[in-house]
Amino acid sequence: MRLTVIGTGYLGAVHAACMADIGHDVLGVDVDAEKVAALAEGRPPFYEPGFDEVLTRALASGRLRFGTDLRGAAAHGKVHFICVGTPQQAGSRAADLRYVDAVVDGLVPHLSAPCLVVGKSTVPVGTTARLTARIAGLAPTGVRVATAWNPEFLREGFAVEDTLRPDRIVAGTTSRQADEVLRRLYAPMLDAGVPYIGTDPSTAELVKTAANSFLATKISFINAMAEVCDAAGADVVTLADALGHDTRIGRRFLNAGLGFGGGCLPKDIRAFTARAQELGVGHAVAFLNQVDEINERQRTRTVTLARQLVGGDLADRRVTVLGAAFKPNSDDVRDSPSLAVAAALRRQGADVRVHDPEGIANARRAHPELRCEADLLTACRGAELVLHLTEWGQYRELDPVKLARVVREPVLVDARNALPHDEWRAAGWTVRALGRPAPPDRQPVARGGEPLRTVIGPPDAETDRAVARPSTLSTGV
Repeated sequence: MRLTVIGTGYLGAVHAACMADIGHDVLGVDVDAEKVAALAEGRPPFYEPGFDEVLTRALASGRLRFGTDLRGAAAHGKVHFICVGTPQQAGSRAADLRYVDAVVDGLVPHLSAPCLVVGKSTVPVGTTARLTARIAGLAPTGVRVATAWNPEFLREGFAVEDTLRPDRIVAGTTSRQADEVLRRLYAPMLDAGVPYIGTDPSTAELVKTAANSFLATKISFINAMAEVCDAAGADVVTLADALGHDTRIGRRFLNAGLGFGGGCLPKDIRAFTARAQELGVGHAVAFLNQVDEINERQRTRTVTLARQLVGGDLADRRVTVLGAAFKPNSDDVRDSPSLAVAAALRRQGADVRVHDPEGIANARRAHPELRCEADLLTACRGAELVLHLTEWGQYRELDPVKLARVVREPVLVDARNALPHDEWRAAGWTVRALGRPAPPDRQPVARGGEPLRTVIGPPDAETDRAVARPSTLSTGV
């Protein structure tokens, strides 16, 4: 089938390459000429495991090419996928749909044959109905344009796998013909046994926002339990393990720590609450506001713990942050919890060094005030405190004995509860983590030599101001 994929960011580029890889004739379109040129040359503009191989293979097959012209896209495709971003509106919790609307406005007037416009971007419920009316007003006389919504469920770090072997395909259509087109398009996946859920567009739109809201709630729940564990002297990891044995709950996404970030979960739950308010049912999802607050509070609590571990004052203390990307196996630093913490530490006077295996270039652009080091040992040299904030595999493989020889003070905050604490403590490190009690023989010591009590209570005003973004309603870090 002849497809266009409009928007070649993280979602669109992966979708375009994978659709070409399974046999479709694909044209990827973007307004960013530099990005288009890089993709056409087989140079991925972001880090995603396995994507470079699929991109190279798809380009070599001749079934994938890239351009910047929506007029050319209109002539090429029988199915047009909208894959542009839907960021949070400035000064609002709602989604900004200007890029989605721009695709429709730029594409539809040039259509000359019947086709299907399919949205994949994450949008508020009701968007398909609104765009269907918009398309009807823009389409040339006699050109029939059908619409559908086919939400994506990609996990960064597993995007290729999730595109080629998804756990389900959801298609919201308004006609039997549109449903048949999507079933033919995804035939290789359906033949392999992937469930296909055909429904109406509103339900399809809600599937994505509801899924992200549920995952965010599960993460924030266990982080709320971490706060209780800190107050009660209990261990949140053991608690999560015990809860996870209940098949109704499950262990996945029950990892207490720094919380979620990235370009999806934070802005999607905010957009969901905003849309529910517009629909007059804001009370039904009001709990998501607290989910968001708990998630933001984990960043503040981490800064509070860091300050306590260096004696109550971060001024001129050398601190190393391990991790800049919002999650491992990605270079995406959008709304990165680790960078939010790093920036807050610096605002409180710390000398902060940041390391990440893939996200350093993006971290430098997002936070030029931070010192980002490509070499891990250079980042750690002379540190009085090390914070593990993104759970990259290579951090779990660190030798704590060797690292202790590099730092000034062997003190670690494992804000992801992902490192082998017993091994680090055996190597002489003081190890602390959110929701986990400190062994009595490993209490941190302040500058004056006195044991330092580190019970993490409610964030103080100084830390709250330091970790807060310019606006709690803004996007980005």
